[in-house]
Amino acid sequence: MAADTVKSLADLKDLAGVPGAAEEAAKREPKRDAQGRSYATGRRKDAVARVWVMPGKGKIEVNGKSAEQYFARPVLRMLIAQPFLVTDRYNQFDVYCTVVGGGLSGQAGALRHGLSRALVNYEPDLRRILKAAGFLTRDPRVVERKKYGRAKARRSFQFSKR
Repeated sequence: MAADTVKSLADLKDLAGVPGAAEEAAKREPKRDAQGRSYATGRRKDAVARVWVMPGKGKIEVNGKSAEQYFARPVLRMLIAQPFLVTDRYNQFDVYCTVVGGGLSGQAGALRHGLSRALVNYEPDLRRILKAAGFLTRDPRVVERKKYGRAKARRSFQFSKR
């Protein structure tokens, strides 16, 4: 199955059996520290997330709080869980992260990006699945700057004929 024929997240699980995946994974070595953790940085808008992933029971800690406390909206928690669901690793890793900058939506996106990169550092053979899902690509969209002579970035001041 080619990456351009993926229709849903469920289709991505089949990509692990693609020929050539074993040779690529054999080239890459897992990057883990002395405690068995993998580290990665994720970014989205103005938010930056520093993420550590280690084997565990599925506990996610964000800035000293649980993910349920920090990200109150269910959509943001679902966004964070996506890398685990796609790779069938749900509740197999503990995550510790610090997030700074931006709003909650940008922070959740940064955490998903960092989490995906940390999972690849821990298990290099997951790269193909996460790459096909688009989780390893940093979303380049940022807020446009305000221009002089304008009310906002593009909005001009109200026109008055008289």
